[in-house]
Amino acid sequence: MLALSTLFKRSFSHGIHPDEYKDQTAALPTQRMPFVERYILPLHQHLGAPSKPSVEAGQQVRRGQLIAAPGAFVSTSLHSPVSGRVKAIGQRRFPGGRYEQAIEIEADLYATQRLEVDRRPDWRGLSLDDFVSVMQGTGIVGLGGASLPVHVKYSLREGVKIKHLIANGAECEPYLTNDHRVMVERPEALLRGIEILHTLLGAEESIIGIELNKPDAITSLGEHIPSDRPFRVAPLRVKYPQGDSKMMIKSLLDIEIPKGLHAADLGIIMNNVSTIVAIADYFDTGMPYIDRMVTVSGPGIEYPANLIVPLGTPVREVLRFCGGLKAETKEVLMGGPMMGTPIASLDAPIIKSSSGILAFTAQQTARPKEVPCIRCGRCVEACPYFLNPSKLARLAKARQFDKIKQANVAECVECGSCTYSCPSGIPIVQLIRSAKSEMRGKRGKA
Repeated sequence: MLALSTLFKRSFSHGIHPDEYKDQTAALPTQRMPFVERYILPLHQHLGAPSKPSVEAGQQVRRGQLIAAPGAFVSTSLHSPVSGRVKAIGQRRFPGGRYEQAIEIEADLYATQRLEVDRRPDWRGLSLDDFVSVMQGTGIVGLGGASLPVHVKYSLREGVKIKHLIANGAECEPYLTNDHRVMVERPEALLRGIEILHTLLGAEESIIGIELNKPDAITSLGEHIPSDRPFRVAPLRVKYPQGDSKMMIKSLLDIEIPKGLHAADLGIIMNNVSTIVAIADYFDTGMPYIDRMVTVSGPGIEYPANLIVPLGTPVREVLRFCGGLKAETKEVLMGGPMMGTPIASLDAPIIKSSSGILAFTAQQTARPKEVPCIRCGRCVEACPYFLNPSKLARLAKARQFDKIKQANVAECVECGSCTYSCPSGIPIVQLIRSAKSEMRGKRGKA
């Protein structure tokens, strides 16, 4: 048992302590969402270039079949979550409100929906380059929120040696519990995935970082770790955003990633625990990434749940399965309350980054009255990246994009700690996010 002094050192500077609100679903076993009639599969569910359709309207497809190929190296594949017929390919509503090119599939109501896959490779016979190529074809992306196609992370520069493989099980966002349930219910699959990555990357050690509010996951994984492997579970202090990659690396290894460098440059690879399980599932069963684990929770939902949901399932159908929304519900978010986004239409689909669907009433969504900044410094004390959020917000409001760039706005990960901490009710992270979006738009038009 680790000494308490060691546990309390495992953290990072700054950050916040929001209420967790995980009790609704933390102990609920994962259920599988039934198949529905219609699925919407956007082609751009990941960082990088969108996927390119490899099917046509009217074509019959089977569950697990490739329906869109990678559009570039930083891109990934897309597979059908059901057996059925391609109804159309065209613009469909994305969860955030914009319209994106998507493949619409009408499920075959008489199909067994049994997964039929081609022969899967044996990972033990793969080189790292081969592994990268295989992973691009699986459709797996980082499931901690960034949605970077997973193969990109393993495409290492020549000479890079990986010392530490980190499995990120922090799940520090309030309400969300799907990673927690993965660790409790599927410890063997997680450790198989770690074994695959550890071996192919040639890592010296593998660490599973878990916040202390998940004692059952810590215990379960600790009991399953092989005694002859350099794997260990590292309990972490409960603090937001502990799950941010740089914060977790600081907490676990006391290493700070310098500006302009990636973790791999310092011999570190990190993946979310659900991502690692998805890799294990592919090599165990040949299943590409077609299902997403989702936490459905919040005071506005009738029956909270942890669900396995086929990609492309309309949010409306997921809510219906959970008993629907309560009459007093005012807003539905996709993701967690700190970094998630309001859903513009309940007909929008579950996508690869959909970690949660949260329903809130007027009590939670009421916006505090905004008053002038009092220069209290609380946002500075909260920011884990040591930025000056109030300054960034003022520059964003004034649309002084050159100055906001000089103030290192690119370092902001939009965790929301600043807005949470602001006593003046200023929507700091929303202002910063809007400015960054406009700056990207200007670069795109240049």
